[in-house]
Amino acid sequence: MSISVQKFFTSFSRIRSMDWILFFSVLTLLCLGMAAIYSVDLSRDAIDLTDVKKQSIALIIAFVFAGVILFSNYKFLEHYHFVLYFVGLLLLVGVLFLGHTIRGARGWYVLGPASFQPVEFMKAALIVALAAYFGRRARRYFGWKEFAESFGIAVIPAIITLLQPDFGSAVILIGIWFVMAMFAGMPMKQLGVLVLGAVMVLIFSWFVLFAPYQKSRIMTFMNPTADPLGQGYNVAQAVIAIGSGGWFGRGLGFGTQSQLKFLPESHTDFIIAVIAEELGFFGMILLLGAFALLILRLFRLTHKVRDNFTAFLLLGSIAVIFLQVLVNIGMNLGVFPVTGLGLPFVSYGGSSIMFFVFLIGIAQSIAVRTVHVVS
Repeated sequence: MSISVQKFFTSFSRIRSMDWILFFSVLTLLCLGMAAIYSVDLSRDAIDLTDVKKQSIALIIAFVFAGVILFSNYKFLEHYHFVLYFVGLLLLVGVLFLGHTIRGARGWYVLGPASFQPVEFMKAALIVALAAYFGRRARRYFGWKEFAESFGIAVIPAIITLLQPDFGSAVILIGIWFVMAMFAGMPMKQLGVLVLGAVMVLIFSWFVLFAPYQKSRIMTFMNPTADPLGQGYNVAQAVIAIGSGGWFGRGLGFGTQSQLKFLPESHTDFIIAVIAEELGFFGMILLLGAFALLILRLFRLTHKVRDNFTAFLLLGSIAVIFLQVLVNIGMNLGVFPVTGLGLPFVSYGGSSIMFFVFLIGIAQSIAVRTVHVVS
């Protein structure tokens, strides 16, 4: 058999061995997101579908990177974890001086019509770095040294992210570490120290790092009725949109809150409100069901792998997806403060979509190499 034919059959075998349930759960989320972004684009004065086009380009690029990871051995990431982490830190520091301010945070590099949010790259780099760290120490006692070292890996990019200021993304970075550390065996006494430290950081951030608009968001969360036409406006409109969707919604492109522009940031932070209003309870069940299936498939995959690095790589992916879904849904319902975090795979944003699809590419690369373990 020639080398080219052998490569073809090897590639075909890998595609066939993909976790197709995982793939279709992600595809469902991507379709729901594109439908909602298309609907929001229809409400603009110039219906040129700019956001749909940009999101489509980002999605194509994301699938290319995911495909490269699928046909490569994902374990090369372990060998380059320090490089990825260092590059992530450089990008975060650089954006403080060279970045553009969007929605109150200096967190984007802008090159012509394209923009890049380096904290999304840092999330991936942090997951890989922590997976490499915990993977080497998974069977050891989780002492204060491990606590300090692993926390330091996460807290450095989190502090830099706070300087933008981007409190939501900083919380996600620490949340990734927390979930992975808990699975690595972090004892309760260290958890108590962490809670105390979190309170101290919050107090410091309130007086030193938080911008006025961020303080207003938190105060509005504490008392939503205090400023219903100001800081509380977004959440109030999101709750109205979610509550008005009924069983099957008003129809794609016919939601009053998004189409009449009552709902700001309807294609990013509050896209779930658009889906709830226009696709109703059925759309929300489809959305939440796809997320639940996605996370369950990733958890199932962690039980099939044989090495610690791979297991922690999957746990980090689960952590970031679960935390961002939880925070985004919570802020749409007024349960959490508005943090500016989008809904994974659904919200508009090229950097975000490339990051999350890249994570799924890693998961699929793991799946095709462990399919022989458990069916």
